[in-house]
Amino acid sequence: QVHMVESGGGLVQAGGSLRLSCAASGRTGSSDAMGWFRQSPKKDREFVAGIRWNILTTYYADFVKGRFWISRDNAKNTVYLQMNNLEPEDTARYYCAPGFRYSGRNYGDTDFGSWGQGTQVTVSS
Repeated sequence: QVHMVESGGGLVQAGGSLRLSCAASGRTGSSDAMGWFRQSPKKDREFVAGIRWNILTTYYADFVKGRFWISRDNAKNTVYLQMNNLEPEDTARYYCAPGFRYSGRNYGDTDFGSWGQGTQVTVSS
């Protein structure tokens, strides 16, 4: 079983930045993909960004393009989400998973069900 541990959230003013971290442990299998998602009380869980590190390709939801960047530290088996120019609408709990769906295609493990605790991001106006 794969375990995801998210960290790095916090309270920040609009226009500020945060960097989230996601560490995966356990049976990660052959997946070379990782995705960040977020969920707020007003919205269902939604895709934010994804990465396929074997082919160095990243994917972003339209609402974060140009503001967020996803990267991976191979030595630490950790994926990061750098979030810049944060907006109050970015307030949510952020989660990572060893797979994601983008433009109708699945990458990695999209049947992942063991979501971690997530990390809360709160952006004040």
